[in-house]
Amino acid sequence: MAGLLSSLRSDQKHANSTGKPNAAGAEKSTRIDQPTKSNAPAILRARGLHKSYRKGKIEVPVLRGVDLDLRKGELVSIVGQSGCGKTTLLHLLGTLDQPDQGEIHFAGERIDKLAPRLRDKLRNQKLGMIFQFYHLLPELSTLENVLTPIMISQGVFQYLRYRRAHQQRAKELLELVGLGHRLTHKPQELSGGEMQRTAIARALIQQPELLLADEPTGNLDRKTGEGILEILRTLNREQGLTIVMVTHDQAIAKAADRSVQLVEGVVDHG
Repeated sequence: MAGLLSSLRSDQKHANSTGKPNAAGAEKSTRIDQPTKSNAPAILRARGLHKSYRKGKIEVPVLRGVDLDLRKGELVSIVGQSGCGKTTLLHLLGTLDQPDQGEIHFAGERIDKLAPRLRDKLRNQKLGMIFQFYHLLPELSTLENVLTPIMISQGVFQYLRYRRAHQQRAKELLELVGLGHRLTHKPQELSGGEMQRTAIARALIQQPELLLADEPTGNLDRKTGEGILEILRTLNREQGLTIVMVTHDQAIAKAADRSVQLVEGVVDHG
């Protein structure tokens, strides 16, 4: 765990010393050379994941021993019927919840037992997350919503010091997802597809190593959903971003490099 903790602390130290988060400071590579994704190193490994929830006095098992490897640069879909544990698995991988049993390793370090403060830092700096219902802040504009992860990581004074650089980065991302003309609009003034595009830009602002998407097209019509899917495929193909996408739509799942089928809380190797 020392390597990951050191990395998280180093990132924070760099931000504090320069006033710039990773997104506006030292440039990360925007393309990863991957002749074959199947031979790429694993960026995340999960072993023996179990998770149950309680309904009154009844314990309901959701995951019953899931093993999963994600390789750098892959676009992976997690598919299965409603209630099979797809979203639960994604929440465990993103440290939004903890498994009852099992381990999760990211970049070679165990993350499921991190202290809450370090889990928050990990999600802010290394993981990007997209949700079916967007989770945008209604009082903020499109541009401000995209900037929230930087505001959280930097604090008010550091953010204001480099505000122009941060805003330029956010505007570039909104241009990337086709929303360069909607910078000042509030979420209630946007369509569902536009809100999801805003959420994608927000998830990318800190240049994450892994993007986790929970039913990113599930609340959209088919045409709009295909547009969101194409953005994700472009990010994966052109920037080498590793993406895990939960979906119940087999047509969308086929766009991934490979699919992981969950059946009653276990991976179906069928």
